[in-house]
Amino acid sequence: HEREHDREISELITKHEEEMKKLRAELTKEQQHLLDELRQQMAATHKAEIEQAQLQSQTLHSLELEALRLSLNNMHTSQLELTQSNLRKEKETALVELREMLNDKRAQEVAILQSRHQLEWEKIKEQCLKEKEDL
Repeated sequence: HEREHDREISELITKHEEEMKKLRAELTKEQQHLLDELRQQMAATHKAEIEQAQLQSQTLHSLELEALRLSLNNMHTSQLELTQSNLRKEKETALVELREMLNDKRAQEVAILQSRHQLEWEKIKEQCLKEKEDL
């Protein structure tokens, strides 16, 4: 009875060890499978993070370019406004100078016409006087 008991125990131990080997093998296989899945997930996550970083970099670059374009556009607009303002001032100055020159010329012409008128008036007056004397 004792030998049979020992044999059963020995069989159970053997059976237990085989089952333990089998479970260890399954566990190792499952661990390897989980590690492979984890590696794939990590690779996919890494790839997604890299793509996200590239997208953010491109977006940032685009925003920087747009900011530079707007800044350049503002500078150009300011320069045009300044140029227009300067041209307007030069035009106003030129118009004032032209008006003064025309007023001076007009005054000279009026003076010349008055002088001629005066001469002609005196000539006519003399002629009148002469005609009176002749009469």
